[in-house]
Amino acid sequence: MKHFKKLIMLTIISALISSACATKVVYIKEKPPVKIVEVKTAKPYSNAVWISGYWQWNTLKYKYIWVSGYWVKPHKNKVWISGHWKKTRFGWIWKKGHWK
Repeated sequence: MKHFKKLIMLTIISALISSACATKVVYIKEKPPVKIVEVKTAKPYSNAVWISGYWQWNTLKYKYIWVSGYWVKPHKNKVWISGHWKKTRFGWIWKKGHWK
């Protein structure tokens, strides 16, 4: 019974921590600037994948900041899906890039 109570407490604490770490959606009223066309540097290795640069909202400076593109090692049997800004009725939101 003692171990069961510990297990329940750990489950509750884990749930609280994970909910506190949940990603908060930030709605931006200002449309993101036009994407910058970047010149890709030479591939550092033959199977490198280019992650395109993007505009990121800086909540402290209250403006968009450009994040430059970069090369990464690909994930096995996965394809990179680029992030993008999406317009909603509440404002613009960032849809993060990911491997699929």
